[in-house]
Amino acid sequence: MPRILIIEDDTSLRRALRLSLERSGHEIVEAGNGREGIRRLREMGTKVPILATSGGGRNNPRDYLYIARHLGANQVLEKPFEIETLRTAIATLLAIPSEAGPA
Repeated sequence: MPRILIIEDDTSLRRALRLSLERSGHEIVEAGNGREGIRRLREMGTKVPILATSGGGRNNPRDYLYIARHLGANQVLEKPFEIETLRTAIATLLAIPSEAGPA
């Protein structure tokens, strides 16, 4: 199964996502913030499809997701989302042939 990098500052949510995706057979790499996540992506050494999620914080999550989309995210999800929605989004990203290759 492909390796998935979860970048999430909420430790409880990051752990729950990791456990759920590991049960689906994915290898998980974690980062607690964007800066750490960028370092992890560089370590992976490949272009990967990106799924951005946001709950918005002080702003509307759609604002952040709009920006993420324009910065190159292949797909976006607004929090909260069901785990099955996340799994479907991941499967869709992994099924699309692209220069990104396997995650």
